[in-house]
Amino acid sequence: MSLTGWTVETPVAPWSVVQDGDVVVASGFCALDELVERLDEEPEAVEKGLPTGPVAVAARAYLGGDSAALDAIAVRQPGGAFQQEAWRVMRAIPVGHTWSYAELATKAGRPAATRASGTACARNLVAPFVPCHRVVRSDGSLGGYAYGLDVKRWLLALEALGSMVSHPVSQR
Repeated sequence: MSLTGWTVETPVAPWSVVQDGDVVVASGFCALDELVERLDEEPEAVEKGLPTGPVAVAARAYLGGDSAALDAIAVRQPGGAFQQEAWRVMRAIPVGHTWSYAELATKAGRPAATRASGTACARNLVAPFVPCHRVVRSDGSLGGYAYGLDVKRWLLALEALGSMVSHPVSQR
């Protein structure tokens, strides 16, 4: 495995990505060193580089307002069967929408696993490629987010704006 990592600045926090070829294995809104600490890999195994290739192109497009740009990027992360299913299902949450933890549990095939849905969000190593920021509490409040609620709010606003640009409201 040949891992490379890079960081780009966003208005709210640095966005770091670790990839194995064109597959994202870690991503988050923190310094690259912090992100690497979440991996099972030794920090020396991640070569720092510049954002290039399809993953970087998708990240730039996402930051530029193409909210669906990350959808086609392959991701890989360790986790049990329910977590893998929850992460797969999270990628189906439409841009500009949110689901509750309970709705995520139901769509992942385990309606009683609301807490496990929260755990899947908390253990997601590839945010926002797997958009755990689109999962909220049943009352509509944001709940938690590994990189802070300011980042979660910003991501939701970025996607809402991108969704409006991609699908403009027609004027009569």
